[in-house]
Amino acid sequence: MNKTQLKWLPVWICSLIIIASCTSGKTSPDQEQSFTLIMIPDTQNYLDYRHQKNQGYSLDGSSLFIQQMEYIAQRRSDISFVASVGDVWQHYVNHSDPAHRERGLFSEDIDPRVLPDKTMGIEIPKAVEGYRIISEAGIPFGVAPGNHDYDAIWSVSLPENNQTISHVGGLDAFKSVFGSDTDFFKGKDWYLDGFNGGSSSAQFFEAGGYRFLHFAFEMHASDQVLDWAQSIIDLHPGLPTIISTHEFLDPQGERKAYPGADLSLADPEYHNNPEQVWNKFIRKNDQVFLVLCGHRIGQALRVDQNDYGHNVYQMLADYQGRGQAGLDAGAEKTPSGGVIGLGDGWFRELNFYLDKENNPRIEVKTFSTFYKAYSAEIDEYAQWYKPLEQPQMTDPEFLLSEEFTLDLMNFHDRFDQPVD
Repeated sequence: MNKTQLKWLPVWICSLIIIASCTSGKTSPDQEQSFTLIMIPDTQNYLDYRHQKNQGYSLDGSSLFIQQMEYIAQRRSDISFVASVGDVWQHYVNHSDPAHRERGLFSEDIDPRVLPDKTMGIEIPKAVEGYRIISEAGIPFGVAPGNHDYDAIWSVSLPENNQTISHVGGLDAFKSVFGSDTDFFKGKDWYLDGFNGGSSSAQFFEAGGYRFLHFAFEMHASDQVLDWAQSIIDLHPGLPTIISTHEFLDPQGERKAYPGADLSLADPEYHNNPEQVWNKFIRKNDQVFLVLCGHRIGQALRVDQNDYGHNVYQMLADYQGRGQAGLDAGAEKTPSGGVIGLGDGWFRELNFYLDKENNPRIEVKTFSTFYKAYSAEIDEYAQWYKPLEQPQMTDPEFLLSEEFTLDLMNFHDRFDQPVD
């Protein structure tokens, strides 16, 4: 099977194929034209008001979040962009939003996850504090809203398939923090545009001799969002383009929505599932070469060819279920023997090497600001995390899923518009 004809393979096999195809260049990585993009997975459990010392937990989860942001800010000289895949905070502020209520899409059921005082008084202010650190460091960034970042949550019954699923609506709280007119983005020359006030957004960043375009798509983006994004691409042809969105891959590497929260089933007029986003937008736009997502606990990698015969690299990383840091700080396991998920400070580094005299590639690594180590440097890494995330893998396979190299085939031919 040709690598560029991959549909889905298990993440460790796909990674092995990509690594095997990567050839050494004429210079060392330190001498190459390189830069780093940081991918921040779901941070909701750090900011959850319950995971703090004042609530009786063994450590302040929010301190792990701030520590992560401070580390990124300290590396401002080599980090060119920060991409958050959403679920910034944990709780909701309402049981439905006005737009859905007007259309009759709501439920009178009371959801215990709706805690406006905790969300607005504790969780969102801490999110602002963290991203202010990134902003003041002068690093461009984009944030894709996750399902927990919506204003409201309620249940939708689907009698035709005997199913009840969660639906979300409203992004006013999200836009109060990450909207186009907020201090984070207003007047920034790298912030290009926002859809509906910033529920989805577009940014530029320049690195490695290229100008990149980045989209932060709201979850299960609608046709209206995709049309807006298409208009942006049409105005800026040829730019290498990255999409961050909350849900795109599951841990098996398939483009499937979580069955209990498929927004395209709850409200098909306003949402597309991941496969629909792929078919309607991504595969048709040759500029899009990389998709980042979270939402589903674990990691996955998928490589598909678009309609032009070029590779699109799709990457899942979500570490919200990791609670070893809490255990190390004295937390007890749950009655079922599990751990309280935090994230343990883990995030992804995507190190780009785009020197034209070398093989263009992304070296992906997973780093924890809590443990101050990369995944490959911790002997217990697979023991701690594999049972929850990828129990079918061997330890070496699991480690390989967290540190690998993507060979960016034909990148220079595909994007021949370097920055002067």
